Amino acid sequence: MPLITVRRTIWAAVLAVFAAMLLAAALPLIASTQIVRNRIAQEMGAWSGYRVILGQAPEIRVWPNFHATLNDVTLAEWGTDGRSPVIRAERVEIDLSAIAALRGEVSFSRVRLFRPTLYVQRRSADLYLPPMPSGGRIARSIQLARAAVKANPASPDPAALATDPFGTIEFSDGRIITMAGGKEAELITGIAGNVSWAALNRAASLTATGIWRGENVALTLASDQPLILFAGGNAPVNLGMKSAPLTVSFDGTTNISEGAFVDGTVKFSSPSLRRMLEWSRADVSARASIGSISVNSKVSGNAQRLKFDHAEITLDGNPGIGALDVSIGSAVPGISGTLAFDSIDLHSFLAAFTPLASLEDGNPGPPSGAGLIQGTNVDLRLSAVKATAGPVTLANVAATAQVKQGLAVFDVSDASAFGGDLQTGVRIDRKPNGNQVELRFHATDIDGAQIAKAFGLTRLFPQATGNASLMLKGMGRDWETVLDTGEGQISVSFGAGKVPGIDLAGFIKRAKSAGFFPLSAVGKGTLALDKLDLKATIAGGVATLDKAEAKSGDQIISLAGLVPFVDRGLALSGTIYPTPKPAPTSKDAAKPAVDPAQPAAPATDTRPTAAFFVGGSWSAPYISPIYPSMMPE
Repeated sequence: MPLITVRRTIWAAVLAVFAAMLLAAALPLIASTQIVRNRIAQEMGAWSGYRVILGQAPEIRVWPNFHATLNDVTLAEWGTDGRSPVIRAERVEIDLSAIAALRGEVSFSRVRLFRPTLYVQRRSADLYLPPMPSGGRIARSIQLARAAVKANPASPDPAALATDPFGTIEFSDGRIITMAGGKEAELITGIAGNVSWAALNRAASLTATGIWRGENVALTLASDQPLILFAGGNAPVNLGMKSAPLTVSFDGTTNISEGAFVDGTVKFSSPSLRRMLEWSRADVSARASIGSISVNSKVSGNAQRLKFDHAEITLDGNPGIGALDVSIGSAVPGISGTLAFDSIDLHSFLAAFTPLASLEDGNPGPPSGAGLIQGTNVDLRLSAVKATAGPVTLANVAATAQVKQGLAVFDVSDASAFGGDLQTGVRIDRKPNGNQVELRFHATDIDGAQIAKAFGLTRLFPQATGNASLMLKGMGRDWETVLDTGEGQISVSFGAGKVPGIDLAGFIKRAKSAGFFPLSAVGKGTLALDKLDLKATIAGGVATLDKAEAKSGDQIISLAGLVPFVDRGLALSGTIYPTPKPAPTSKDAAKPAVDPAQPAAPATDTRPTAAFFVGGSWSAPYISPIYPSMMPE
């Protein structure tokens, strides 16, 4: 026999033996493939505790890896014939263990869900959960862990926990829906991510992205002891959520049982508090606004009450520190505490925590809660080295803000401004017929020049040191309507200084002639001021001048009449008198009769230098002389 023939015969024999061996090895695997196909739904149900319904028989692939594909998969509650699904997926791909298959077992290492839908039910106003399984491997493992927690709540025995391997679950293009009015309502769409849990007694993590209420959201959740956490024990948790309206994270210890509590560090930030609250569908007061907010704090508490200690709060770019106590278990949630800022915008503070800022925005509805969030009780104490309220700058501010049962109060008990001291307060009391507003203001030793500069009053405002007080009560939805209906008193007094924008000599000259003229026609001079006193009574949106008198050198300027707030008009009469000389004292001197319709005149028989009417508006007063022929030359 030729040598080449011998070689061919040997190779043929080797190949035949190899094929026989391969067939012998493959026969158990081929047989086990059918076993896997029959048991795969059973194993999914054993893990989940739900009934597994397959729309088609599983497709098994042996090469290059042991793999199963399931189409039209439903996990449902037992006894419902699939009519109450918990999870539905168009396709499920499962990586299987070939070694386990040879033993006739089914072991998953990775599961991929394509276009899954999770069905949840509304358990409370803001909580949606799927129906809980009555059994299953995970449920039994939680029961074992619950026994370990009960035996030693402070430190459960790790050896008592189930050690079954779990693996990884991946999902893509998923959604979460609930039933509303007999129709499906989507809660979250575009869900993608994975759950990684090597074994039931090991650490687990969840990473997911999705679209919630029109915003892209990224979520991360991890725990070193997930079974202890699910069993109602204390376990470390790391939580993070990122979205355009809100970024939040928590790192600490959590318990989710009936005695739920948290203890750790929380951080959250939002570029717009209003946008965040609108996104979360909180009851937001109309037109209230506030910018960015960020919080970094130690947090502890339970489902009834949370305490934020050593809180670092930045409100609209103004950093502060403090402590807050948030009660969430009662019918009306509440916020109380103390906050200290180096610098703060009071408008932002009021918009965040009280409804008072809505008076500036003209909110047509009554304030029914705290700031942006309606229906919240507030009791806060505020201090600031520097504060701003519109054009006003304050220093060393001590204030309180309170909101409760339709009553909102903001009091500045102490502050420095315009070179002096001031106290002010606003109170809004919601009544059936509208909002009753009270305004209180008291200032001492304030510099009129600083006030004029802050408000851009270049003329007709006293530049002198003085005192001012205001008490006003009114009904309305904004400051304009409050002034229209307001009643109260105002008092102002200034010492020596000046009033830019009025030439007294030119005024007297024009007032002695016939014909009216705008006050701006004599506005190029400056009035030297010795003192100024003003007292007025406010009723029905109109200020009645009880006393308005200014002394300038040898002349006294006196005004009387009405100043309406509605149209900002003027209806005044005025008189300019020479400064009276001291009169001889006589016990028997008769007192002259006083005409209540005329401005109060000094105790002298000197004839007026000028008399006039003042009309027009606040911004453009007009002067009309009275009896010019009777005025002395």
